[in-house]
Amino acid sequence: MGARRPTMNDIARRVGVSRVAVSYALNDRPGVSADLRERVRAVAAELGFQANRAAVALHGASADVVGLALRRTSAALRSEVFRRQFIAGLQMELYARGSGLALQFVEHMDEEIALYRRWHAERRVDGVVLCDLRADDPRLPFVRDLGLPAVVAGGAGELPGLANLSTDETAGAAKITGLLSALGHRRVARVSGPAGLAHTAARTEALRSLPFVTVEADYTGEAAAQATRRLLSGRERPTAIVYDNDLMALAGLGVAAEMHVAVPADVSILAWEDSPLCQLVHPALTVLQRNITDYGMRTARLLFELLDGRPPRSVRYGNATLVVRDSTGPAPATTASTHPS
Repeated sequence: MGARRPTMNDIARRVGVSRVAVSYALNDRPGVSADLRERVRAVAAELGFQANRAAVALHGASADVVGLALRRTSAALRSEVFRRQFIAGLQMELYARGSGLALQFVEHMDEEIALYRRWHAERRVDGVVLCDLRADDPRLPFVRDLGLPAVVAGGAGELPGLANLSTDETAGAAKITGLLSALGHRRVARVSGPAGLAHTAARTEALRSLPFVTVEADYTGEAAAQATRRLLSGRERPTAIVYDNDLMALAGLGVAAEMHVAVPADVSILAWEDSPLCQLVHPALTVLQRNITDYGMRTARLLFELLDGRPPRSVRYGNATLVVRDSTGPAPATTASTHPS
């Protein structure tokens, strides 16, 4: 095996500066002194550093920035533990490689696509991370045609021309259905995220081994509370409810207490995502637990592979662990609702 090619990180360590400073020096960008530019180039020559010709030809000088656009408000992000942990993982990996994160909140798909066009035209970012994949998502052909390197966080299967880190929803669903089946639950409800999202559909398909009634929500506590009230007020109340994220499960737990429905004696509650609050409430919530920070870091690594000129890869990420806490128990003998609709 040949010797490893020197990288900008190697130059940065030798000179004692950041990778961003090395990129600016090598690409004749403002922001570094003439003396530093000369020292960086001397060390690059000494190490035999050669820029990735394909990347330079396609994208010009490196911006050392990765773009992430989210169709939600900054206020909503504060309550989304999953997304905050994911962004933390992205930033950890970007920082280790001397890059930054451009985070932009948008309202509509058209606005998001226009943002990618502007970022690419102005060379603001080297690549982007795409989240919340939808069926027939127009962003995928757009960034491919634009030539903007992209990694999809949460896509399913191969995505030609794009890197992809998908979650193994089938394995997670098997753990959920296995637990509920063993506890004797035969009437189970699920409060899901938006139906148009690819991972929502993947979870729906993966849960088909156990009869489920699915009520669509939007990941917020308000929507989950409304869905839970409807479910617990029906003539045939479910014996267990699975929520697609921690925030909705916490809201469902609050509604059950408000309606004097005991958890888990009358209804078991389970969350597809974990957060510190899931352990602090009473009863503590049974959850599917994943290392979301690591998921963010691995997403960034797949994008860096593209930026380094390697072909895009589709990787399945399956580290979900079922953590059984006090909110799940045996199915009750009778499930008739005391709150008729």
